[in-house]
Amino acid sequence: MINQKVLIFLTILFLSISGGCKEQVAVSNQNKIKLILDNIHIPEFPDKEFNIIEFGAVNDKQTLNTTFINDAIKECSLQGGGTVIVPPGTFLTGAIHMENNVNLKIEEGGELKFSINSDDYLPLVKTSWEGILCYNYSPLIYALNKTNIAISGKGTLNGNASSNDWWLWKGRTEYGWEPGMDSQVDGKNRPLLDTYNQNRIPVEKRQMGREKYLRPHFIQFFECENILIEDVKIINSPFWVMHPVFSNNITVRNVQVNSLGPNNDGCDPESCKNVLIENCTFNTGDDCIALKSGRNEDGREINRPIENVVVRDCKMLNGHGGVVIGSEISGGAKNIFVENCEMNSPELNRAIRIKTNSNRGGITDGVYVNNVKVGQVSEAVIRINCLYDPREGQGDFPPLVKNIYISNITSEKATYALFLQGLENQNSVENIFIENCSFSGVVQKNRVENVKNLVLKDVKINGTPVNNN
Repeated sequence: MINQKVLIFLTILFLSISGGCKEQVAVSNQNKIKLILDNIHIPEFPDKEFNIIEFGAVNDKQTLNTTFINDAIKECSLQGGGTVIVPPGTFLTGAIHMENNVNLKIEEGGELKFSINSDDYLPLVKTSWEGILCYNYSPLIYALNKTNIAISGKGTLNGNASSNDWWLWKGRTEYGWEPGMDSQVDGKNRPLLDTYNQNRIPVEKRQMGREKYLRPHFIQFFECENILIEDVKIINSPFWVMHPVFSNNITVRNVQVNSLGPNNDGCDPESCKNVLIENCTFNTGDDCIALKSGRNEDGREINRPIENVVVRDCKMLNGHGGVVIGSEISGGAKNIFVENCEMNSPELNRAIRIKTNSNRGGITDGVYVNNVKVGQVSEAVIRINCLYDPREGQGDFPPLVKNIYISNITSEKATYALFLQGLENQNSVENIFIENCSFSGVVQKNRVENVKNLVLKDVKINGTPVNNN
């Protein structure tokens, strides 16, 4: 048997004399990224416009324009597609449902302001709520089995959520919950959803909605192809902000997310393939970007990883993590590329994070992070946690996180540079390569537990070179 030190030496030697050298790895990764981008098809639309005002919409901030907007979308699709225009002004609406070949364009000065009345998001639709399939309130903007759809324009999508309505369903006093509101908490009904999942109850029978208090997503495209979300500003979401599920060929670019409510993840592609997220700014109440692939039994049964994802030129402000994989990652993750991003806020907990546990399981294989500038984070610059959410206890599906390549990261302030936790007596974290990184302002020593083959090359912490010891 080769001992650990010999294995590390051989790995470093391999990296220095073979295709693992910096220049060759960079070229190889750029080639892989190019292959992903070549497979992403930006939707195109006929040169026809459908102004929602022509369908009866009124920008008086009081008229509920749901029917008028959806009528414009349906007519646009029936005529072969085009652009539905939301002109300057504020238009109150309930659930908007997209159709094939439609670009919903919110013009500069235009705002879609969404109702806080939960009945405006009925009937229930098929959705994924924290990685578990069910029927719940419609997302604010929703599509099911559609092709060539876009949300664009320099206007605003305002979820209108606050501690007076959607956010208090979280059940925390900082979001408006008070004693006596016990029934109005999504955490009271999550166990029911977990039971449905564990007992393999048919999805059609997993009816949530009224009196279950599971907040709706803002944008969810479910089983769709050729998606574009571009230029818009998104604020005050009830729950996760952008959540494509089981979808392919997705581009999210030049989007600003400013949503600090509970579980206000910025962009959560779930079991999707060929995803580009670029030039976006995230200021969120939870993870800025979180890559997912289903939770527990649902994720394992469907067995569809999140794969071929490129995140580049993005800026992360507040959030639990900058770019995160998990925690609903039972279907696995592979071919994830993060490059040329900036992450900085005292309210940003971690920069790069992988989170899972032995209930979630899943295989994360092939994560490539390069050229990330971190100002400050409150916990760790790089965090791998296979013991996420200890309240769940230990399960029978140990995760595997392997082949993680991180290079050219600089940071100015953090509690830890590296905080890596595998499972005891399990090969749950292996082959972690960190090269040419400089971590400054670090308070605590690295925490590395149950990690196999961690390779550090040209790494400095507080100006001091560090090795694998």
